[in-house]
Amino acid sequence: MVDLRSDTVTKPTRGMREAIAAAEVGDDVYGEDPTVRELEERVAGLLGHEAALFTGTGSLANLLGVALLVRPGQELLCDAQAHVVRAELGAHASVHGVTTRTWHAERGLLDADEVLAMVAPDAGPFIVRTAAIAVENSHNFGGGTVQPIEQLQRLRSGALERGVSVHLDGARLWNAHVASGTSLQEYGACADTVMVALSKGLGAPVGSLLVSSADRIAAARDQRKRLGGGMRQVGILAAAGLYALDTHLERLADDHAHARRLADVLGVDPATVDTNIVIGDVADAPAVAAAAAEEGVLVSALGPRILRAVTHLDVDEAGIERAVDVLGRALKG
Repeated sequence: MVDLRSDTVTKPTRGMREAIAAAEVGDDVYGEDPTVRELEERVAGLLGHEAALFTGTGSLANLLGVALLVRPGQELLCDAQAHVVRAELGAHASVHGVTTRTWHAERGLLDADEVLAMVAPDAGPFIVRTAAIAVENSHNFGGGTVQPIEQLQRLRSGALERGVSVHLDGARLWNAHVASGTSLQEYGACADTVMVALSKGLGAPVGSLLVSSADRIAAARDQRKRLGGGMRQVGILAAAGLYALDTHLERLADDHAHARRLADVLGVDPATVDTNIVIGDVADAPAVAAAAAEEGVLVSALGPRILRAVTHLDVDEAGIERAVDVLGRALKG
């Protein structure tokens, strides 16, 4: 089976399982899990922020990060394909009373000046106040596109001038870092709150982190508990994250190369494939996905015409070549 539906389907490697088994643990709700503390300190340092909070999911980390910046009834700006507004089941509105307003972004790419022109930090008693802007990097539904650091920096400086904050949904920020060569600290400096996931390209079974200032993370820790997200001897999961950072970060370049190999067969220009996600426009996506599945290659049909394939550490070069062969025949009908 070659499973290209998502990079979330990876299984822990033997080395990761050994790290999990050997993890030193404590009660994290009491702040006593040493492996969690090590992971939080490491990720905060990588991104140049004061503190970090380990969460079970990226959606929870996004929920907490946005809530730190946007009060109920205030506005979050994001693009129309952003994960926070499309794929988190309305949680920001239903749980924290956050309203959203969106812009259109071709392939998810940020135009900082266009976004800054939308900001309404204080428009009187009739128009909702913009409190923060959310940006996704790399961009999932945009096809794994990497946001140019210059645009992120322009957005950050413009947001500061206007008195609004920035949240960076970096579920696949590791991919953006490896693909672009931009340092994690440079990315981290572009936002007040940053989420990064361990359970996608890095291949950990569970976990994401929110980074920000120490005061904000203390408040997020309280809200995590309030939402039922407090966990106990969670060092067994944090150990998987530490192992992933040690062994699976630089190899993301292999996934990016494999994605470009898939691009050709899906009719996508490989030059437009920045990271590990390929989105192709085909005549009948469900039929192609079904035909490929019969031969043991799984891809996602995201509508009548859109196919998505995501490379990851569980699919090696031989698996990619098999997928190219199967998909090529499935596309020919």
